[in-house]
Amino acid sequence: MIGIERDGAVAIIELQRDEARNALNDEMVEKLQEAITTCAEESRVIVLCGQGKVFSAGADLNQVFSEKFLERLLELNHTIDSVPVPVIAAIHGAALGGGVQLALASDLRVVAPGTVFGIPAAKIGVTVDRWTIHRLMQLIGPGPARTMLLGLEPIFTDDAYRLGFANKIGTREDAIAWAHKIAELAPLSLAHMKMALNDDGTQDPEPAEQRAALLRAWTSEDAQEGRRARAEKRTPQFTGQ
Repeated sequence: MIGIERDGAVAIIELQRDEARNALNDEMVEKLQEAITTCAEESRVIVLCGQGKVFSAGADLNQVFSEKFLERLLELNHTIDSVPVPVIAAIHGAALGGGVQLALASDLRVVAPGTVFGIPAAKIGVTVDRWTIHRLMQLIGPGPARTMLLGLEPIFTDDAYRLGFANKIGTREDAIAWAHKIAELAPLSLAHMKMALNDDGTQDPEPAEQRAALLRAWTSEDAQEGRRARAEKRTPQFTGQ
């Protein structure tokens, strides 16, 4: 489910759930949390990548829709955001929903040509947390973020690079090569700069009403309808309940 390869001072963590397009479930999130924490203690740079045709299709909608999963996913994103070593996401194929969140939490993003990014939360009756929304706005701008979140429009590799979301266009191998160059730099310098860069307001406490609205969406009848409609391959009929 999670593969770890150590290449000198670089740790390569691979999402290995190819049969489910590397969709995130409780077990995968837990193992990824452990892998990030362990590799941050033993390596100078981490490369996060996905097995198969896509980086990650997001949350596994056949297994999630619980407050427990939501809390674990948010904790994972904050762990990636806060470990004292640079994390590079090597993204290919597609990053959707939770896959975009992993990319947002990473410090640098190397994106392969032809990659698509999307957050179809409103299409399935759920939503994303304040950290995700604010980090997305900071990286691509408020207008494009609104287009992705409210208009459900995806962005592709070239737009991701033009907007500043992708730091480089390239392959996994390019990301690993960059990681080795970064691993030669002073680790205390990198740790401080990462800390300062991520002191961007996204870590501020979430207002109680926003957290309540987040949980209300995830536990709603609309969320259940979204899951049923997806399984039945039909358009969901949302009621706001």
